[in-house]
Formats: sequence, structure tokens, C-alpha cells
Amino acid sequence: MFEIGNSLREARVRRGVDFAQAEVATKIRGKYLRALEEEQFELLPADTYVKGFLRTYADYLGLDGQLYVDEFNSRFVAGEERELRPRRSQTGPRRGRRGETNVVLVVLAVVVVLTVVVISAWKWSGGGSHKTPPRAVVTPRTHSSHRTLPLLTVVAKRGSTHVTARRGSPSGDIAYDGTVQKGDAPVAIRGTKLWVQIDSPENLRVIVRGHTQIVPGSKPRVIVVTPRGWRPA
Repeated sequence: MFEIGNSLREARVRRGVDFAQAEVATKIRGKYLRALEEEQFELLPADTYVKGFLRTYADYLGLDGQLYVDEFNSRFVAGEERELRPRRSQTGPRRGRRGETNVVLVVLAVVVVLTVVVISAWKWSGGGSHKTPPRAVVTPRTHSSHRTLPLLTVVAKRGSTHVTARRGSPSGDIAYDGTVQKGDAPVAIRGTKLWVQIDSPENLRVIVRGHTQIVPGSKPRVIVVTPRGWRPA
């Protein structure tokens, strides 16, 4: 356990940085930076803001941002509300391949069954002594593997920004919580309604159900995303 505020203050002083400089560099208002150093976390809008600002400010000061988030979670957040670090799912392509394999197996099974039925019917009709058994011709139906587009996809245009997405409401389950950097693969977030905090909107491209949309501004924003688009929270 360590003192979050004191260590942040000491790192800032050691680097010779004042709040005005830190505000410009991190895009976090000076009063919030001061609140972090004084551990007056109740002055920030929500725990999600505290975690995002802690990570950004600590990283800017050359510290381990995740270490500060973990310390905040252990001291100030109830167990069931603690942050879950995201794992990028690798199961999507496997499920797709598995579905295609199942379709092929079903089609083959249908072909075999129909062949057996036709041959049996031909034998019972007495055609075995005069004719060559007809071949059953089955044209397999093409199954398009249509997959619903994710509700929200985010891509870093430049630099990096921290994104937190919760399902349904500000207190809903965390659908994604991580830093999106330029060059990373697009992050797909599924759900029917998402509450999303974006630290640096100008660094991010937002795609709602396949349609690219603009979230203006250079300061942290909280938006609500539905299949129709997004709106301010």
C-alpha cells in the first residue's frame, strides 16, 4: 500500500511540472489533477473518471498507471465493482469456422439420407432388374454466415486514448476498459446500449453498426451509444 496523492505530487515536483503544464499535456483539468494529488476523489464525477485520470496522469509522470488504478481499487472501490482488465476475445474466427464446418456436415448428411431413400424406393418399385439405380442429385443450399455487426467499434486515428464502455448504464457491467493506440486492431464492443467514456475524442474514430460517426471535442466525454447512433450522456 502506498499514498497515491503524495507519490503523484512528488513525481510532478521532481519533474519540475506545474498544474498548467500537466493540464495541457494530459488534457485533464487542473482542478482534477489537484484532487488526485490530495486524494479528494469525491470531486470527480465517477469512479471511472478517477481510474482513467489516475492512469493517464501517472503515465505522464513516468509512473506505472495501472499500479495506481489497482491501488485505488483496493482502497476505495467495493469488491463487486472493481475493474476487470479487458481480454481481447480470440474466439470469433474460431466460432465462424466451426459454424461453417457444421453446415457442411449437415449438407453431407442430407445427401446421404436422400440417396438411401431414393435407392430404397427404386428397389421397392421393381426397377432393379431393368434399370441402373438413379442417382440422387442434391444441390446444397448456400448458407451465408451473416453476423450482426458490433454495436460499437473504436479505432485510434492518432496517439492513444483510454476508453471505458459499460452496458446499459454508468453502473452496468464493463464491456471494455483499456487504452486504444494508433496501429492497434479495431476494438469491437457488443451490446444493445453502451455508456462510453472517451478521454481524448479527437484521437478516436467511432463506428456505430458499421457507420463512422464523429465525436467532437478534445476533452473527456461521456456518450450513450444505441443502434441509432450516439448522444451525450
